[in-house]
Amino acid sequence: MTEHIYQKTIAQQIETEGVGLHSGKPIHMTLKPASENTGIVFYRTDVTDKDNKVPAKWDHVVDTRMNTCLGNAVGVVISTVEHFMGALAGLGITNLVVELSGPEAPLMDGSARDFVDLIEKAGVKEQAEPAKAIKVLKPVRFEDGKGASTELAPAESGLKFDFEIDFPQTKVIGHQEISFDLNEAEFKKLIAPARTFGFAAEVEQLRAMGLAQGATLENAIAIQGDTVLNPDGLRDANEFVEHKVLDAVGDLYEAGMPIIGYFKGVKSGHFHNNQLLRTLFADPTNYEIVEL
Repeated sequence: MTEHIYQKTIAQQIETEGVGLHSGKPIHMTLKPASENTGIVFYRTDVTDKDNKVPAKWDHVVDTRMNTCLGNAVGVVISTVEHFMGALAGLGITNLVVELSGPEAPLMDGSARDFVDLIEKAGVKEQAEPAKAIKVLKPVRFEDGKGASTELAPAESGLKFDFEIDFPQTKVIGHQEISFDLNEAEFKKLIAPARTFGFAAEVEQLRAMGLAQGATLENAIAIQGDTVLNPDGLRDANEFVEHKVLDAVGDLYEAGMPIIGYFKGVKSGHFHNNQLLRTLFADPTNYEIVEL
């Protein structure tokens, strides 16, 4: 007899607050338990005159510049969801209601670690329905013509990652590669603590455009030339590529359920991850839905 993996939500409601990366304003976040087959659903509590529900699904991604931004049919958006979605994927949370007091998820420390801690504090509750997954049946690929690509290929079980990045302009990053099998213990230890990163000169440009108002050395790694500006340095020598895996884990969880497959990313980001999901779902023969 096959032993099922069951859907999960949180055991009790929990709240937190943090600064939005782009707005620089405080965002209040409330996580609420949700019934089976709800999925991950965001609500904007500051929007009261129109539909404020935004499902965390690949076909609701409306912008992938600098972050993953979700939106609904009436133009209500929630940006910078990728680290939080990564935490949910890493812990296997399948059903959750998320209320936000503003247009983006709080950045916290720039990684998924604070979100993991928050969910574990609320407690994880197993539900009655078996969990479902998307099993990749044949290889799908997206490339942008500029050297960046993503692909998904069949795998026997779980979600496996190969990722490589290349930043020749700084010795701090250079070329990094990682192979990672998604499981809760390794995710919490290796991927969840990896922070977002950027170049100091670019941050100034973004701020002039009204973006990155909330970016500080407390919530991002800042690089200037061949130097990390953060006083405490890096959490891990491979923190940069580990963070790119975190982004991919979160972006792929917008498939609506876990993926069984092998993911390979080369110099890719949010745009490529979302385009890969759109390519996968464009042909029903690319995948099947199975019970875990």
